[in-house]
Amino acid sequence: MIKIINVALIGNPNTGKTSVFNALTGLNQKVGNYPGITVEKKQGSCRLDRATKARVFDLPGIYSLNASSMDESVVVELLLNKNDPDFPDVAIFIADVENIKQNLLLFSQIKDLEIPTVLVINMSDQMKRKGIQIDLDKLEEKLNTKVVLVSTRQNLGVSQLKQILVDYQSISNTPMFDPTTIDKEYFESIHKAYPTQSLYKLWLVITQDVNFTKMERQKVPNTSEFRTQPQSYLKKLQQRETIKRYQTINQILKQTYKVNLQEATDMRSRLDNLLIHKFWGYIIFFLILLIIFQAIFDWSSVPMDFIDNSFAGLSEWVKFQLPAGILTDLISEAVISGLGGIMIFIPQIAFLFLFISILEETGYMSRVVFLMDRSLRKFGLSGKSVVPLISGTACAIPAVMATRNIENWKERLITILVVPFTTCSARLPVYMILISLVIPDERLYGINYQGLTLMGLYLIGFLMVIVSASILNNLIKSPSKSYFVVEMPNYKLPLPKNVFLMVWEKTRSFVVEAGKIILAISILLWFMASFGPGKNFSNAEQIVSQQFVNQTLNEIELKNKIVSFRLENSYIGILGKTIEPIILPLGYDWKIGIALISSFAAREVFVGTLATIYSIGSDAQETIKTKLAGEIRKDGTSLFNLATGISLMLFYAFSMQCMSTLAIVKKETNSWKWPIIQLISMTVIAYFVSLIVYQMLK
Repeated sequence: MIKIINVALIGNPNTGKTSVFNALTGLNQKVGNYPGITVEKKQGSCRLDRATKARVFDLPGIYSLNASSMDESVVVELLLNKNDPDFPDVAIFIADVENIKQNLLLFSQIKDLEIPTVLVINMSDQMKRKGIQIDLDKLEEKLNTKVVLVSTRQNLGVSQLKQILVDYQSISNTPMFDPTTIDKEYFESIHKAYPTQSLYKLWLVITQDVNFTKMERQKVPNTSEFRTQPQSYLKKLQQRETIKRYQTINQILKQTYKVNLQEATDMRSRLDNLLIHKFWGYIIFFLILLIIFQAIFDWSSVPMDFIDNSFAGLSEWVKFQLPAGILTDLISEAVISGLGGIMIFIPQIAFLFLFISILEETGYMSRVVFLMDRSLRKFGLSGKSVVPLISGTACAIPAVMATRNIENWKERLITILVVPFTTCSARLPVYMILISLVIPDERLYGINYQGLTLMGLYLIGFLMVIVSASILNNLIKSPSKSYFVVEMPNYKLPLPKNVFLMVWEKTRSFVVEAGKIILAISILLWFMASFGPGKNFSNAEQIVSQQFVNQTLNEIELKNKIVSFRLENSYIGILGKTIEPIILPLGYDWKIGIALISSFAAREVFVGTLATIYSIGSDAQETIKTKLAGEIRKDGTSLFNLATGISLMLFYAFSMQCMSTLAIVKKETNSWKWPIIQLISMTVIAYFVSLIVYQMLK
């Protein structure tokens, strides 16, 4: 029988926890949320030996167990609750080889919870170059635990770590620090009241609200009688605890850890002076963005065309192979065309996540956060707001969740309300198809117009973030101020495995989640377009034949007229015609109106909807681009011209077309007030901006 143990990965931010997690679990991992809350929960599994399997949990990166944010509270809550099914049998504490002193503060707190804890010193391959020497035997003796040097880049120490985990019961769980040295009389009174309980665990329960989350915790004593002391006194004891812990850590490191400073530090300083420079830092960031968006268009054109042609060919093959009928039409016109409308954008999405992953892995993303803090703070946003805004380029939902790290209520609320303006990956398919239709594939001084347009849309979204945040900063009043602290990780070459796993997980998640919605909506749209009420729909062939009885039409032209008439009188046509007067001033017809409505489920559904609508009764060999490019207005002009294309792109840049984001905003703000305000204001902005632009360009 296989034994299963729970392993928790714990550490400060930017210490390489994700690298160790990936080295242990590989592709055997999944991402979700903790029960009842919106903090990301990463877990995976791995075989330690033939008889032992580990469930590995990558806990949020924190600095201490003195919780001041949701992330810290989640970790404290889990480590205090032995009845939680995820409670760790053993903890792996990840420390950065260059910041070990700071990391050991949290390590000492974890160990004092009497959980068997292994100290993993990560990025050990940097030791020689950084002039770092560690006496492992003495360090293990002083910390009374197992210490492993690990380099995920060179795959060193991972096997040794697995062997230690198998024999985790031999690891000492003796506390490292005696709380009575903080205030002997106070802590002895606590111990007398609960002689069988861990003294440090009691201290954590006293000093913070561990019920901040909705996770259940049982059999932790009620220590309310010890909270009668003034809050200032408890804070003073916490500060004294931190000082005494560092005193102990300093004594240990004096005997076990030595550093000879080399030129590497100077090189990092020179790079930092350039990359976070108040002028050149922004120029470099702008150039990096320009390169990224150019690459997205140039590198993805070949695989995109291949996918587009493949789905068109598959649709034609299905129509040819299967007998004519409703089922064949459903498969070829709804399922295949709908999925083709999203699969075509896998290359761009994969490349976007590739570049984001590289920027994070190299340590540059933290520099961007620090750089942008100078500019954002004057608009009512915290430096910590940059993390949600950057992650919003992937999806607004986790970006809204990421605001949990912002302690100031006003800054957090403003960030939640403006995050949807950042260009998420769901908008990318809409932008891509529209840009390819209305922007020429030409270059000026080697710069592709299409790539430049895409970058412009990202910058417009960010500009709207600044403008709306500034307005909200003046409307929402709050007396409290906040301060921004960010840790600058060392520069390093991206680890290919980490980059691959991020691209794989994010792209797979995007395709799977979007695919479910698109498949369901494509089938619904196909049904609404293939059936209709009244005699106009059922007698379409007879009515159209009589209308053009005096005109010479060949068989194909007559068939197209019948298909168009039937579509206009179908359920979906009636819906589109109903809203057409509202959207006509924007340059949109009733078919685009249907796509706008359906994309409230998810923005990326826009392309799949158009692909489904224009596939009803059409030549299956035509690609999505060909179908859209060939669509004309009643006056004979192209529907997707420059004015309509720009108007649509700006509508999607500013509108809140994502029900999932509205739901998560409601959950985070605990009120329908803010998501309703968000929906109405963003829709009004999108409508009038698109109206003005179309009327100017048409």
